[in-house]
Amino acid sequence: MRRIAHLRWWIVGLICAGTIANYLARNSLGVLAPELKTVMHMTTEQYSYVVGGFQLAYTVMQPVAGMIVDRIGLRAGFALFGAAWSVANMLHALAAGWLGLVFFRGLLGMFESAAIPSGIKAIAEWFPARERSVAVGWFNAGTSLGALLAPPVVAIVMIYTDWRMAFVVTGAVGLLWSLAWWVFYRSPGNHPKITHHERMLIADGRTAPLDRRASAREILGTARFWIIAVPRFLAEPAWQTFSFWIPLYLATERGMDLKQIALFAWLPFLAADLGGVLGGYLSPFLVTRFRLPLIASRVAGVALAAVLMIAPGCIGLAASPYTAIALFCVGGFAHQMISVLINTLSADVFTPEEVGAANGFIGQAGWVGGLLFSLLIGQLADTVGYAPLFGMLSVFDIIGAVVLIAGLRHLRLPEPVK
Repeated sequence: MRRIAHLRWWIVGLICAGTIANYLARNSLGVLAPELKTVMHMTTEQYSYVVGGFQLAYTVMQPVAGMIVDRIGLRAGFALFGAAWSVANMLHALAAGWLGLVFFRGLLGMFESAAIPSGIKAIAEWFPARERSVAVGWFNAGTSLGALLAPPVVAIVMIYTDWRMAFVVTGAVGLLWSLAWWVFYRSPGNHPKITHHERMLIADGRTAPLDRRASAREILGTARFWIIAVPRFLAEPAWQTFSFWIPLYLATERGMDLKQIALFAWLPFLAADLGGVLGGYLSPFLVTRFRLPLIASRVAGVALAAVLMIAPGCIGLAASPYTAIALFCVGGFAHQMISVLINTLSADVFTPEEVGAANGFIGQAGWVGGLLFSLLIGQLADTVGYAPLFGMLSVFDIIGAVVLIAGLRHLRLPEPVK
């Protein structure tokens, strides 16, 4: 059988395609928000509950989904969750009011929660530690690409059909991806296309397999978990705000219509793609150029990105909507640097057998932060405006970087097989 050189990078491409499908479905709501508020007579507070329905279900399910994938395996687990989130997104077309949207968003959140833990688990299985940040950067680019594609795709479907068909189209993409994942994915030890050289490269420095999976209590009882989870809790509100609130902000505060939003709302996610990919390469650059230890290079990258996150905190000072979009772009770039490096840290300090559950709990911490902040926006945006809320995002990320720096001594790579 013909072998494929560098197969692990093809696997990253397949994971990236899954996150594109995931975020295309997820971000369709944000693009449709101005239309849905009109046709369903929703208030901003009610829209925040729709967003919160997704976030609450996603938050609760992330560690559960991670443990399910750890138990039944990546091939079956990721494919099943992918098909389920696709159907859930298509069911949004049946919603008759905002309460119906809350229900269907909850279903979507339950099933989409498996995407990031599954992707991180696959990278932990397929990549040696020195390459993981680059792989996570490319995998994480799918989150931004999906968010980037949502405004033009949804706008085009809306022009020719209606909002219901927009949910159907964006959901159907995930069904195609789920089939591709089931057909093509295997673990490194079982993949028929992997070369012997690549299998040995992946095995180099690999930790010894665990006799049993760590329990939730054991994972939550470690210092390394909390040192990663707290910065994730503080960083995630920014991405939730960009994903669910930018179109509504541009419509209500900057007076843009759907076509203008479609033309400009994707730009922060293009910048986020660049930040995610460059963030992945930043860590090995710091190791090579400045001789930083691997873990310290991840933390240094997070600190640099936290400084850049000051930009979206200044959106309230922007005189024009185009300046505001430019500041959103800097924020998207910086946030995805942070996201890539924090997710890579979870793959670094936890073994492949436990990283699905560990990353799920870390993701849960982040989504608790995102949920609470979205509800805060829903309560305050119509009274105090968006400007002070965007300012809070900058402060959160700087605090998160300080926590990582202070806890650096507790973050270690697992011992390799002797």
